[in-house]
Amino acid sequence: MTTEPITSKPRRKVRNFSLLSNRAGAAFMLPAGLLVSIFVIVPFFWVIFVSFTNRTLIGRTALNPEFVGLGNYLALFDPATFFQRGQFGFSLILTTQFVLASALIGQALLGLLLAWLIQTVPPWVKRITETFVIAAWILPEVVIGFAWFAFLDRDQGTLNALLTGFGLPPGDFLLEQPFWVIVVFNTWRGAAFSMMLFNSAFSSIPPSYFQAADVAGASSWQKFRDIGLPLIRGHIVTDLILITMWTFNTFTPFLLTNGGPSYRTELVSIYNYRVAFQDFQFGKGAAVGVIMMLINLAFALVYLSLGRKKAPKS
Repeated sequence: MTTEPITSKPRRKVRNFSLLSNRAGAAFMLPAGLLVSIFVIVPFFWVIFVSFTNRTLIGRTALNPEFVGLGNYLALFDPATFFQRGQFGFSLILTTQFVLASALIGQALLGLLLAWLIQTVPPWVKRITETFVIAAWILPEVVIGFAWFAFLDRDQGTLNALLTGFGLPPGDFLLEQPFWVIVVFNTWRGAAFSMMLFNSAFSSIPPSYFQAADVAGASSWQKFRDIGLPLIRGHIVTDLILITMWTFNTFTPFLLTNGGPSYRTELVSIYNYRVAFQDFQFGKGAAVGVIMMLINLAFALVYLSLGRKKAPKS
């Protein structure tokens, strides 16, 4: 009995496409790289350069600016005028208070509590709540600003009409309490994002965790503290990073108060706009922009360092 030798099939030659793939990837990335360079990298270094000059939007220095070194930065941090109204220091302190009240206490905390509460309501109530919350968040800022202005108007505002109907005296809230008006306005505007983010985070937790806690007799607060918060820690850090930078850079309160009265609502972003485009001090405005960028970077680094820390072992 003879057996035929087993012959293996000839292997197909595999071409090396690594070089071609690298070239194709570079070709596809080139347009994106050009756009990023034109609209991000070049303006970034241009603003830094302008911040060291006395460039203005009109006048002699608009075409022939002079290099002033740290002159713009020294003027912003001048101790003699730093804390005066209408100066950079006053706007910076006001913005810090605004971020603490509106972003951290208002948006993050309110969004977290709302997200936890809607986990316990019937599904149809949850859907209706999410619909209204998303609608408040996606509306254009200009529309929201004018709607709130009409709501708070002294003469024909909706709020004063309600107060009068209940026998309470009307008030000029935009004049008497302008800072707390923009805090409430920005909290109402931004809490929607925090709520939706935390709602998704809570929904991703396996239901068996909460079921086991129910069997053990845990209360709602204990489940929130011992199960919910530790498992969404990363989402909390992400939310804090985003809403802190958004609130620090927001310009929407300008639609309600125009930075007034008497600079009482002139946040850093509004101060930057006034210096650069109303006072025409473009070099000084660029210096404010660079400082804002560094503050945003500091916010991000602090939150990221907190997020990387390991939770303490029980």
